[in-house]
Amino acid sequence: MIRRAALLPAALMLGAAHPEKAGPLVLVPEVSQHEIRVEQGFTGADLLLYGAILTPEGQPVAGDYDVVVVVEGPPRAVVVREKRQVAGMWINAASSSFRSAPGFYAVASSRPVAGIVDSRTAAIYELGLDWLQLSPIGSIDPARQQRFARGLVDHMQRMGLYHEDPRAVSISHQVLYQARITLPSSVPIGDYTAETFAISKGRVLASGLTRIRVDKQGFARFIADRAEHAGLAYGLCAVALSIAMGWIAGRLFARV
Repeated sequence: MIRRAALLPAALMLGAAHPEKAGPLVLVPEVSQHEIRVEQGFTGADLLLYGAILTPEGQPVAGDYDVVVVVEGPPRAVVVREKRQVAGMWINAASSSFRSAPGFYAVASSRPVAGIVDSRTAAIYELGLDWLQLSPIGSIDPARQQRFARGLVDHMQRMGLYHEDPRAVSISHQVLYQARITLPSSVPIGDYTAETFAISKGRVLASGLTRIRVDKQGFARFIADRAEHAGLAYGLCAVALSIAMGWIAGRLFARV
C-alpha cells in the first residue's frame, strides 16, 4: 500500500528521514515503499516520493526553486549489438559493451531539466537520459559509442525501464514536494536509489538520498534462487519438465 501525502507532516515530525545539507537549504526526503515485493502476478508498482525543503532554521524557503528526482538501479554490464540485413537476413554485426548501465532509470522534475540547469550541471548529476553515464568498455570512436548508447537508451525506453517526466513533481507552499514514478512489471530485482535535488538559478542547493529494495518473494523467489545457486539442477529440472509436458500433451491429443 502506498502512503498518501497526507502522512507527510507526521513523518517529518517523527524524523522518519535523515536530512542532508548541501548549502543554504535542508532537504528531508522520503519514499512510500522502501521494499517492493515481486510475487507471482506482479504488475508493477507506483512509488510516491515526497518530502520537505526548508532553511536551516526550519522556515519556508524564500524565492522559487525546482525539484528533480532521479530513481536508479541496479547497475549491470550490457552488450549492445547492431543488426544488419545481408542477403535478405538480419544478422548481428558490430557490438559495444557497457560496464555499468542502470537496469532502471527515471527522472521526474517540476519542469523540463533543460530549463532548470545548464548542460554541465546536468552532466555532473546525470539529470536526464541525455546525460546518463553508461561507462563503455574499451576505447571506441566517440560517434560510434554515442550511436550504441542511444540504441541502448531507446531499447530501455521501449521496455518502460527508462523514462523522463518533466511535470511529475509538484511543490506546495515552497515547502512540500511530491512525485510519482511507476515501476513496470519487468523491473529488475536489486537495490535502488532515489535522489532528490533542490535547484535554484541553475545551482544545486540541497540533495537527499533514500534507498529502495526490489526483491522476489514466494515461488518467484524460489525459482530465482534455484536458477542462481543451483544452475545445473535448475536446468535439468526445466528440461525434464518440458519433456514431461510435451509427452502429456502428445497423449492428450492422441486421444482426440
